[in-house]
Amino acid sequence: MESSKLLRNAQTQHGDASSVDVENIFLHRHMLYTNPTSDGNLHDREDSPECVWCPDDKDGSPAESKDPPISISEEKSETQSKEVLSEKRKASSTDDEGHVKKVKLEANSLKTKRPGFSDERYDETSYYFENGLRKVYPYFFTFTTFAKGRWVDEKILDVFVREFRAAPPEEYERSLEAGKLTVNSEKVPKDYKIKHNDLLANVVHRHEVPVTSQPIKIVYMDKDIVVVNKPASIPVHPCGRYRHNTVVFILAKEHNLKNLRTIHRLDRLTSGLLLFGRTAEKARELELQIRTRQVQKEYVCRVEGRFPDGIVECNEKIDVVSYKIGVCKVSPKGKDCKTTFKRIGEVGSDSIVLCKPLTGRMHQIRVHLQFLGYPISNDPLYNHEVFGPLKGRGGDIGGITEEQLISNLISIHNAENWLGLEGDQIVSGEIKDVAASTSVVEAPSVVQAPINSETEKPVISKNLEPSNDIATQTCYEEPDRSFDSKKTTSDPQCSECKINYRDPGTKDLIMYLHAWKYKGVGWEYETELPEWACNSNIDYDKV
Repeated sequence: MESSKLLRNAQTQHGDASSVDVENIFLHRHMLYTNPTSDGNLHDREDSPECVWCPDDKDGSPAESKDPPISISEEKSETQSKEVLSEKRKASSTDDEGHVKKVKLEANSLKTKRPGFSDERYDETSYYFENGLRKVYPYFFTFTTFAKGRWVDEKILDVFVREFRAAPPEEYERSLEAGKLTVNSEKVPKDYKIKHNDLLANVVHRHEVPVTSQPIKIVYMDKDIVVVNKPASIPVHPCGRYRHNTVVFILAKEHNLKNLRTIHRLDRLTSGLLLFGRTAEKARELELQIRTRQVQKEYVCRVEGRFPDGIVECNEKIDVVSYKIGVCKVSPKGKDCKTTFKRIGEVGSDSIVLCKPLTGRMHQIRVHLQFLGYPISNDPLYNHEVFGPLKGRGGDIGGITEEQLISNLISIHNAENWLGLEGDQIVSGEIKDVAASTSVVEAPSVVQAPINSETEKPVISKNLEPSNDIATQTCYEEPDRSFDSKKTTSDPQCSECKINYRDPGTKDLIMYLHAWKYKGVGWEYETELPEWACNSNIDYDKV
């Protein structure tokens, strides 16, 4: 019997143009359902540049924490001035000002807990495995933000309806009545007028998108650094609809590798080498090497058609068409870019290509391959007719303006479609007991790198046998990952609890782009190759 629940796409973030998932826009040609709705939750606005929630949930860059050195004299002077200023404030303070300061103090205390990276946050929910997917039990989560200047003296309901359009007005009204949407930790009426320094908080019932159940393999690890082989479909850090289903959270929750510092990033659908610093010093060192282009990077991809012979160099500038939806294109007003390509094999009518990006622009390899007319075979974004009949080859986007391109991308993204599902595939939405079909993932292995006595640098080989397992390194033991109905939660006011989700298929989780080798000053790392890159007679040792 057909479910009365709506079918919605669990792989993308829905809503209007202002609620698009910046990091994970995902386009397909075949759309089974094309009536966009305005359903969604407040957390869909997490990455919107219009109204940014409290940044504690973001993965900070090591560079952001750098403080300039302060001399002793400067420090004394600064301390004295602070004391004078403090005395002035005390003399002129009022009860009302004291209340404002109290709110600020509470907000600072939230920041010191580093939401998203504390044990309390890691314990919000847990994982279970089903049909080759890693899934997260729905959980309650509180989003916070300070009042923007433009919101002051406006009614809170009007502000949320206008600024956070992913959810319908009646949902925010229910949240206010139920006390889930609060101001300074207090329940307020829907006609409450926002004041300066107000701290707004909204409790939502959060549903995350499934990712692959493939393990995150440890390529190398020591006291300063962790190098992993990231599977496709798993974002590096919390973004959009992903939080616990991210590399940062999985490593922390399952392998006790916490407070890792992100050195660089990979797209969600890209697999391969990912480096994390375990100390701030190491993170800064490697980040500097990458920023100053001292790191040689090699990627392997699979493209449409027979790629030309020899080495192909692309020097086309790349510009960000929209930061909001994270889309780029070749443009003379863009930033300098350089990528070299070389065909190293063939699979049917496709080519396996070795890519060496000499700069590090967003989506650089994907955009350059699109421009050359050989897009990645299953790239859901840059191998799409939304860029025109030629799919962006030679920079041709079908004669439309960039504004029209953005509008078309958002329209397609907002369409209520399921990505790549066959018409008669069974709908699986509600969390149910599927222990019989649940697969438990084995703990990933770790390879400690041998040291070359001449160069004194670690060299990682894909042919090395594991010398230690991850349990030895991190005191980790694989728990039972079968479904547990006792861990499920529901919220009668949650619109997503009323929606059936279909599981993503294999082709929705993988893009044929893999970060294969990284080589810096005194170090180099290499991963094993994904299955799609091994379906050809390529001798990678000679590449």
